[in-house]
Amino acid sequence: MKRGVPTAAAAGTLVALALLAGSTSAPAPTPVPPPAPPPAALRLVSFDSCAEALAGLRAAASASVGPWGFSGGWRTAVALDAAGADAKAAPGAREAGAAAPEHTGTNNHEADADEPDLVKTDGRRIVTVTGGVLRVVDPATRRVTGRLDLARTTPPVGWSAQNLLLHGDRALVLAAGVDVQPAIAATRPAGRPDTDARLLLVDLTGAPRVTGTYRIQGHLADARLTGSTARVVIRSTARLTFPYAERATDAQRTATNRAVIAAAGIDAWLPAYEWTDGTLRHTGRVGCERLSRPDRFSGAATLTVLSFDLAAERLGDGDPVSVAADADTVYGTGQSLYLAGQRPPDRPGSPRWGRAMPEQVTEIHQFDTAAPGRPRYLATGSVPGWLINQYALSEWQGHLRVATTVEDGRAGGARSESAVRVLRRDGGTLAPVGAVTGLGRGERIYSVRFLGQVGYVVTFRQTDPLYSLDLTEPTAPRVTGELKITGYSAYLHPLPDGRLLGVGQEADRRGRTQGLQVSLFDVRDPARPSRLDQYHVPGAYSSAEFDPHAFLYHPDSGLVALPVDDHVRLLRVTGDTITEVGPVRHPGTAGMVGRSLLVGGTLWTVSEAGLRASDPTTARSLAWLPST
Repeated sequence: MKRGVPTAAAAGTLVALALLAGSTSAPAPTPVPPPAPPPAALRLVSFDSCAEALAGLRAAASASVGPWGFSGGWRTAVALDAAGADAKAAPGAREAGAAAPEHTGTNNHEADADEPDLVKTDGRRIVTVTGGVLRVVDPATRRVTGRLDLARTTPPVGWSAQNLLLHGDRALVLAAGVDVQPAIAATRPAGRPDTDARLLLVDLTGAPRVTGTYRIQGHLADARLTGSTARVVIRSTARLTFPYAERATDAQRTATNRAVIAAAGIDAWLPAYEWTDGTLRHTGRVGCERLSRPDRFSGAATLTVLSFDLAAERLGDGDPVSVAADADTVYGTGQSLYLAGQRPPDRPGSPRWGRAMPEQVTEIHQFDTAAPGRPRYLATGSVPGWLINQYALSEWQGHLRVATTVEDGRAGGARSESAVRVLRRDGGTLAPVGAVTGLGRGERIYSVRFLGQVGYVVTFRQTDPLYSLDLTEPTAPRVTGELKITGYSAYLHPLPDGRLLGVGQEADRRGRTQGLQVSLFDVRDPARPSRLDQYHVPGAYSSAEFDPHAFLYHPDSGLVALPVDDHVRLLRVTGDTITEVGPVRHPGTAGMVGRSLLVGGTLWTVSEAGLRASDPTTARSLAWLPST
């Protein structure tokens, strides 16, 4: 059945969604023998000295550069920047706390690896960072009890602040800026703007106050919190300034760029950092002994993993470890951290869409994060294709499951297909041990969810096949069932009693999107997945389609909270039906509601305009706490 009312469409978003649509799916997938193991050269190797590191980085960068600088992979980013099979332990379920009221946490991919978000709660306090201001709310009295203007901190963070992690009485604010501090700015090539990632450690025991700061050259890729240890991943591009010669030939431009690389020092690749402890300021740079490399690398980017103990009084230097590689996907569990990204093309300076498509390979680096402190490198591997997001990765019983799409842009995607591969660590290599290919020929992956020994993959072009997979035997994964419906699910969430909820877009038979679609699937019979109910809002979209942190599900009550256009729509899932509870809106032009959480039976929604407390059973407003 279909319910819902039309809402104003967000034109740009719907146009983007429509462009993703387009030929019918092809034959059903079939298991294939596992591919041959990759060469042992895919291990990470440490440099013996700074001289060796500089020579290797210069050589790799020189081989990768073209007339227009470094060429990105054929697809630099696919997604917008699995829990256990028991839905009670799934992300969004209530967290245990001594005397804290029942509350929901961030909708994380893995229950034992917390992810940064713009709102956090421990049941006793709600901490948000929106509009460049950190606020602390007491959910019991429904009052703002603390406020910290991040534009007035030293160094100032301001509107760049977007996410935070919470541990005990401390919050770690993660931000990205554009102006670097003097110690870092002095190291960059003349005339080249640089960016830095910024971290603030905030004490919440009284009025919020900054007790430590950290800055490092590069962009904040992502972070994970396991126990009290926060691992922060920084992506740094080589700080090289290539001149532009308008009348030069491509060969001359390439030669000039290589001369720039040959003259660059090690500081062009190894990021500098600064950290403060009270009034004391410390500076440093990632050491050459902390840098490793895969056998094949471009010299264009460096990944750095920082480790901070949020139970300590200060941040320290982050104990950095770096890899001469690139990644746009971070996936973490309580035991491991994975960094995954596209392998750069073979031909430097080649156009993105040339006569021959660049090789599509995703490289994956695994680190051991089971113990506090600096992570330990374990293994590196590669798989054909690209990842939709971190949900395309899943660690389970010593294996890594990876879902990818290989796409041929020259044929308009008609020759694309997807696969799920299973990797296992063998020494320093993530070696493939099993695979099932042929998923959604002529389509691409829109969502993936791995839940223990089963998995679900949604592909789409005109119709939406939902594939159910049996992953019990790592060497022989297989498709057990397939359901074809119109539209697609961009996010999949496990529910109790063998059900699965999909959030995405409805579409017509030609693949043209028609608005928000919430689908309730019955997946108890792996051979015959079916749709029990559908909720449709014509012309609408939800940010949960591309950001799972915007999704809230409470298993005890069946409550689902979804941002829909500028408000939150409350739904209730009971048995085999989806019913609407009502909308929750915020006032003002900054009232687009992005997050929802439950604390002590009260629904809290968050926007730039403020926080609203509501009755989750009726959507009735209980209190409004404006940002100003």
